[in-house]
Amino acid sequence: MPAQINPKKPATGFPIVGIGASAGGLEALQQFFRNFPVDSGLSFVVVSHLDPTHPSMLAEILQRATIMPVVEAVDELKIAPNHVYIIPPNRVMIISRGCLQLSMPEEPQGLRMPIDSFLRSLADDQQNLAVGIILSGTGTDGVLGLQAIQGVGGITVAQEPTDAKFDGMPTHAIQAGYVTHILPVEKMSALLSPFARTLIAPVKPQPVSKVISGINGVLNQLLTVTGNDFSRYKKSTIGRRIERRMVQHNIENIELYTRYLKENTSEAHLLFKELLINVTNFFRDPEAFEVLEKNILPSLCNDKPDDYVFRVWVAGCATGEEAYSIAILLSELLEVTHQVFKIQIYSTDLDDDVINIARAGIYPLTITQYVNPERLRRFFIKEETGYRVKKQLREMVIFAIQNVLKDPPFTKLDLISCRNLMIYLEPEAQNQLIPAFHYALKPGGILFLSPSEGICNHTDLFVALNRQWKFYRAKHDFVRSGTLLTNPTGRALVHTSKPPAVVKTQSVSYAELAHQMLLQCFAPAAIITDTLGNILYLHGDTEKYLRHVTGLASLNALDMACEGLYLHAAIRSAASKGKPTLNREMQVKTNTGITTVSVSVRPLSDPDGGQCLLISFQDIANPATDPLLKRITKPYQLERIEELEHDLAYLTEGYQSSVDELKSTNEEMQSTNEEIQSTNEELETSKEEMQSVNEELMTVNSELQAKIEQLIGLQNDMKNLLDNIKVGIIILDQHLLIRSFTPEAKHIYPLVTTDVGRPLSDFKSSVASIDLLAAAQTVFDSLTPFERELKLNNNIWMSVRIQPYRTLENRIDGVVLTFTDISASVKGVATQAALNLADGIVNSILEPILVLDEALKVVFANQTFYQYFKVRPEETLGKPVYEFGNGEWNLPELRELFGEVVSKGLPFNDFLVAQPVARQESPMLLMNARPLINNDSPLQLILLSIKLNT
Repeated sequence: MPAQINPKKPATGFPIVGIGASAGGLEALQQFFRNFPVDSGLSFVVVSHLDPTHPSMLAEILQRATIMPVVEAVDELKIAPNHVYIIPPNRVMIISRGCLQLSMPEEPQGLRMPIDSFLRSLADDQQNLAVGIILSGTGTDGVLGLQAIQGVGGITVAQEPTDAKFDGMPTHAIQAGYVTHILPVEKMSALLSPFARTLIAPVKPQPVSKVISGINGVLNQLLTVTGNDFSRYKKSTIGRRIERRMVQHNIENIELYTRYLKENTSEAHLLFKELLINVTNFFRDPEAFEVLEKNILPSLCNDKPDDYVFRVWVAGCATGEEAYSIAILLSELLEVTHQVFKIQIYSTDLDDDVINIARAGIYPLTITQYVNPERLRRFFIKEETGYRVKKQLREMVIFAIQNVLKDPPFTKLDLISCRNLMIYLEPEAQNQLIPAFHYALKPGGILFLSPSEGICNHTDLFVALNRQWKFYRAKHDFVRSGTLLTNPTGRALVHTSKPPAVVKTQSVSYAELAHQMLLQCFAPAAIITDTLGNILYLHGDTEKYLRHVTGLASLNALDMACEGLYLHAAIRSAASKGKPTLNREMQVKTNTGITTVSVSVRPLSDPDGGQCLLISFQDIANPATDPLLKRITKPYQLERIEELEHDLAYLTEGYQSSVDELKSTNEEMQSTNEEIQSTNEELETSKEEMQSVNEELMTVNSELQAKIEQLIGLQNDMKNLLDNIKVGIIILDQHLLIRSFTPEAKHIYPLVTTDVGRPLSDFKSSVASIDLLAAAQTVFDSLTPFERELKLNNNIWMSVRIQPYRTLENRIDGVVLTFTDISASVKGVATQAALNLADGIVNSILEPILVLDEALKVVFANQTFYQYFKVRPEETLGKPVYEFGNGEWNLPELRELFGEVVSKGLPFNDFLVAQPVARQESPMLLMNARPLINNDSPLQLILLSIKLNT
């Protein structure tokens, strides 16, 4: 479906080039500006994906590649030619009225499309002076921007994917069909420089007559090469497209371009593609499709039986998005109404390339802008590079190549959608299409046009249902005075069973009224044809002489002539000689029997200057009684025989030539077949080799996958092992740079994750008694392990071990430092030593003695204590001193004294305890306590002596 080119004027008088780039784009940008002239008159705006958290140096870097001023954009900055503007980090930029406007982005970092945003605003602001370029990068940013620029007649360029470091962005733009030129960066200057010169300083236009004549010459050559006639398209639109092709080839004269077309048929095909503006998207004009969904389709589908076939024609479908959009709406409607009738959507276009895209049904990832997630899930399949239409939707749509001005329309339709096609046609062609659409629709059928189109003056054919979004219903009570047809040359054909009514206007003279009446009353039945017999116009009752034949519809008088009506010779004679062939009498089999008919063929000139023929038919009553006719009959019959013999000889010669050509073709086909067989054998061999290679690759891949899984398992095991052994490990490389470490190593060095790669010398160790860094260097140099028990600053004991780091190849690649916390074992050894010492001392004392730890638990009691208090060791050792007996020693004053011994090391003497003691008759006790000091032991002990005070 073609896109409408907005008549809005560009905001500036010079072209603006929007350049989108991402990953790998810096090199391409530098190369682009090095090759571009500094006085081209163009303005350049670079939109790149920048880190939002850091300042950009892009402007400074590009300034080294060009002497044009390169500046970072600020809000409301006026664009000037021969300048380069750079988007700032963490900003969204658009252009309005030739000024750059900046704003803060609303979307999160991964969802921003800054290139699309700018290029779309550029298309709206600059119209056909907009140029969009996509360079190296990943993702799909820029696709929708190029679509907008192409839709307004601007130039769209993508970097050759093989030339880009990252081909994601250029490839997606090319696959979407919105790129007019695919070039390496170094060739873009040659494309844009002539374009700029033409637009900034256009040549003086030729006289209107010469321009029209020149365009007609171009269109005639286009018709010859492609078979498509653009003469009924608007000359202004065609002129702009032709001018663009001329600029690209540096041709200033349209006559020279016409000659260039004749010498280069490939250019004719490129121009043909240029004239077809194939820009569309899903649910274009969402408000219009909302009206279609909620109002139009429900009324059309209401009460349709199950065996009904709902027929839709989408004329000018482009790449098929509109056809699939209508199919989606109909599918959703049937699901809601529980109807099961069949849907047939005929989707046609003149361009075979876009029809192939539509048939494939694969669309870029950017359709998410137009299709909601629920419809994407139901009607599309997500693939790596886009979305594929599901089979259920694809089977509803039939795609075909068709020229709506040339080929017959579909019939018995419920809905016709023809949007943004008629705006490119001349008014005469538009007036022809509207009746053709009415003819194709069922009574009450709907015509759906674009907001810029209408039904012209054909209010007798349609009634408006929605004037804003252009929905029209075909009238039921319209009585056709004739049938509108279309012939192969594109001219309107009206078959009237009655003479046209005379319209009374002030401009009709009495002579014209008399002329019309004489034609109506006395003129014979007649037709106007081209030189090949294709009917252009019918007058009077021609059904007596022409009939419709079974099979494909034909509007050729030679095919439709009744039996006995030989028109071939008369048409050929009049066309070749330019002289009339008059009063040829023929015996024609009509619907009333055998009738003698006088046939005359007269050459005419059509309104375009071409040749056509007027063929008239007149019945002759009593032909045998007219001696003149008798004299005419025989010479005609002899002439007819001669013509038939001539035709037979011509056909025989053509047949023999065809036989010879077929023989030659058959020999070539046999030779080609042999070559194909040979190629097929080679391909079979290659296939076998590829299968073998593929098998090996699959085996290798399987092994690699198994090894990867093993490595992942080992890595997981190692991680869990290191996380759970509670050992500090630091691995250093040959230069004593930190390679890795475990969390426990933080007790020795204040390390964080980001310190990997830094020298260990940057950090202060909590070990004060030895230089671990020097020890590590010594181990690396001498390969002699180092091991030492050290006391840290926070009274923690560590076993430090330093060993060389050996690879699987037994190569020394650094050192490994391990730190094991041995505080518990050191304290245990110290405690045991203290106990052994105390045991030897206190067992020789006759007074009860206890040794307490910091928690005031008994760690030792002498034999006198056990004898005096009559308790066993298992009742004493490990228990707090306050729990003896029935808690008699659980006194606040005693607790306070013990607290000072533990915290301050202050002894106390002769503390009198007047409480009963286990197994004694209320004695009085005197307690003395003092700390046991041992500098070599981390354990603090208290010696408690007890004596009886009676």
